[in-house]
Amino acid sequence: MIGPAALVDLVRNTAPFLLDREWPPAEFLDILKSRAPDYFALCLAAHHATVATFVPTDVDAKIRGVLWRETRDREKLQAMADLALRAMSWDLSFVSRRTVDVGLGPVSGHDGERMSVLAGAHGRFLESGDTAYAEKTGEAITRELDRESDSFERCEHPIEALKLASFIAHNLGDLNQGISFWQSGAKTAASKQRFERLGHQDRGRFAIPMRLYRELLSPEGHRNYPLRGVKALRQSPDLLLPQAPFLDEWGAVVATHPLLSFESRGEVTGALIDGCRKLAGQQGYYRAIAGLAGADPGQYERIVEALPVTARKDARSADFRKRVAVPRESFESSMAKRCRAIRTTALRSAR
Repeated sequence: MIGPAALVDLVRNTAPFLLDREWPPAEFLDILKSRAPDYFALCLAAHHATVATFVPTDVDAKIRGVLWRETRDREKLQAMADLALRAMSWDLSFVSRRTVDVGLGPVSGHDGERMSVLAGAHGRFLESGDTAYAEKTGEAITRELDRESDSFERCEHPIEALKLASFIAHNLGDLNQGISFWQSGAKTAASKQRFERLGHQDRGRFAIPMRLYRELLSPEGHRNYPLRGVKALRQSPDLLLPQAPFLDEWGAVVATHPLLSFESRGEVTGALIDGCRKLAGQQGYYRAIAGLAGADPGQYERIVEALPVTARKDARSADFRKRVAVPRESFESSMAKRCRAIRTTALRSAR
């Protein structure tokens, strides 16, 4: 088990900006700063704080299943569930740059993480016979699924729709992870049928976003391991990574942010180039480099000149330069066109 002090240190390591300055009142920050926090609450707060950073804390299994199964006290389980329900509305503004809001509240990958926690709770209450809390947690999962589905249906901007498709694919996968902790049997059977493998259905409300994800976005679903070692990126929420592959603007931020030195920008560029080499099919890192190069072409040339031999060779290859040279407008226009075509085809086939 990761001890409380060690867990807070992990948060401080990946998101020091959360603990070294003043923020608006937030329950998760109060928990992180508490002298003697409840362990489940601390894990939940740490996960909320870091899941959209470059080095998330590894407490997924604990908050999705382990701590629910280890806890025997009914009132304690209910208190955990009450906190998980409140966490559904915890502020994302200073812990994530991956959100889309079409008027129903911000949708992000955080929502899947939170649904997976509620799924762990829901299964535990079903098994223990706590009907009231089983119903309460099940209704909360249903509301969240409805909100995400409605957000996608309402979204008219194709790039935002693609981001929503990425979030929905991730979130349905996380929901399945929470369900994986349930015991099999009659007590959980109805809820399994209701909530499990929703992203695997060929028809239904999630079929189109899942198709968009599979056909256009799945190579972007990696965990950004190449960037995890670049500690300079952890200094500010401004530097948190947005939703790939739409990273041109983030690359421009890296090129100009006052907290980043020339050497730091070179380290980021080298990591992005390394990711382009290792992560087949992804486009986001090329877009980030395009944004970085476009914001300050002279600086980018100096960065490339200072890179190690392999990275410098990659950056100067014809294929790499061709990919980076694609204007943001052209790239996003192409993605939007493909998004519209898939949505139109899917809607026609559903009639």
